[in-house]
Amino acid sequence: MTGSAAASGAPANLKVVPDLAERLAKFRRVQMPFRTTDLSLRDQKLVRKLVEACGYLESIYWRQSDPDALTLYQSLASSQNRRDVELRRYLWINASHFDLIDNNKPFVGTEPMPPGRGFYPAKLTREQVEQYVQQHPEQKAAIYNQFTIVRWDEGKLATVPYRIAFRSFLEPAAKALRAAADLSDDAAFAKFLRLRADALLSDDYFASDIAWLELKNPKFDIIFAPYETYLDGLLGVKGSYGAAVLVRHERESKKLELFQQYVPQIQDSLPLAPEDRPSKQGLETPMEVMDAPFRAGDLTHGYQAVADNLPNDPRVHEQKGSKKLFFKNFMDARVNYIILPVARKLMVPEQAAKVSGEGYLQSTVMHEICHGLGPAYSRTPAGKVDIREAIGHQYSGLEEAKADVTGMFALKWLVDHGALPKEKLEEYYASYVGGIFRTVRFGIAEAHGQAEMMEFNYLSERGAIHRDTNGRYAIDYAQMPGAMADLTKELLQIEATGDRARAENWFKKYDSMPADLKASLDAISDVPVDIDPVFSFKERVK
Repeated sequence: MTGSAAASGAPANLKVVPDLAERLAKFRRVQMPFRTTDLSLRDQKLVRKLVEACGYLESIYWRQSDPDALTLYQSLASSQNRRDVELRRYLWINASHFDLIDNNKPFVGTEPMPPGRGFYPAKLTREQVEQYVQQHPEQKAAIYNQFTIVRWDEGKLATVPYRIAFRSFLEPAAKALRAAADLSDDAAFAKFLRLRADALLSDDYFASDIAWLELKNPKFDIIFAPYETYLDGLLGVKGSYGAAVLVRHERESKKLELFQQYVPQIQDSLPLAPEDRPSKQGLETPMEVMDAPFRAGDLTHGYQAVADNLPNDPRVHEQKGSKKLFFKNFMDARVNYIILPVARKLMVPEQAAKVSGEGYLQSTVMHEICHGLGPAYSRTPAGKVDIREAIGHQYSGLEEAKADVTGMFALKWLVDHGALPKEKLEEYYASYVGGIFRTVRFGIAEAHGQAEMMEFNYLSERGAIHRDTNGRYAIDYAQMPGAMADLTKELLQIEATGDRARAENWFKKYDSMPADLKASLDAISDVPVDIDPVFSFKERVK
């Protein structure tokens, strides 16, 4: 949409869902201020330069997610019409025409979401890709590359590297990172920023990932890469750009030292063959609690992450490890505005009272640690294969579920070995289940929602969660450890073997929301589904 249409807002005949205001109300706007009290003017300038760099990744992300939505979003910028204002905000929340909490159905227009988003030709199917690759094996590596766009070219599939497709945004982003490096008093952080700037223009993130993991308690940090593959519903391999500017929370970061020392032992304790759980002895496991005064790309639209485990490159995991990041301002908002109110309405009172911010933080810490545990690759008949490639589009949901349940398995291990108090275990389980009720409201179109829907159904089948006669949900604490251990083993084995059919059948068996749960969730529509962060910096997409 360009020209006069863009200047005057959305056309009157554009089909928009009638309940747009109600959908917007499901996202509570929460201020995420940039606090400058303890920062020098030089530090503040550094942060602002990092925010500038993030803006360029924001522009790329929209083109990966839904280019048509970006055109519509921009066309509504000057409109004062209420419908246009509401539509523009909901486009921003989703970065697409498609409603994340309505299984990605269109909320404007009628075209269904293409599973390949902006990464592939609109009508391309996974079966077509697999058949094409069989006929053209020399193109497989490029087509499955995390950092390429796939297009038709005279009847053949062709790939365009991100560094070329998005060069007009990546070059100024790299320039901004280098300018931020010049403002940093931390030589290691400055080195990382310069290496990451180089990586943007080469699509080779390995050296900068290693430098990132070698940072020691940085005052400032940044996520800045096409790491996650949630958007790719076709092959499950294409990375979408995401960014977050981070400021260290020193007191809370110190508390994580307890967990770091046990990572190798937890890996060795997993219910998996030794050859499928490579040793974590001697590897880096940096953990940081940070405030995020600004986020962009896949970290600011739709599902609001409260933590991350990065990078995702299995080569880095094998050689160096991974970094666990916890976003305190986002964590606090999720617990206070969503999880606690949901738990009070859905769980039996005595167990709802055990749901806590501390319990949820502990389960989140172990979730992120366990993203980096288990197998690094799949062992398949064809040899060692990246787990993403082996599992395909189901990978994101599988990996989120693996991190959830392996994390709870690990919490039980820490309790059993005296690292955490035994009397806290029920609090951990209650907080985990309270989190499930929060997450399944996103539906199975979203990876975390799909994962936790499966977990809920499996745990219900095992009797670890049940609905009482008053319509409240209760945990059978005695059943939880065994059910969690068995589910941990199942999901780890699926990843270790790279068994795509097993993964798809497992989730198909457990991905439907029970009618009773749907009725319970419908009855708490006054509780927001997620937050809509409001930063001190202007929202910017070109």
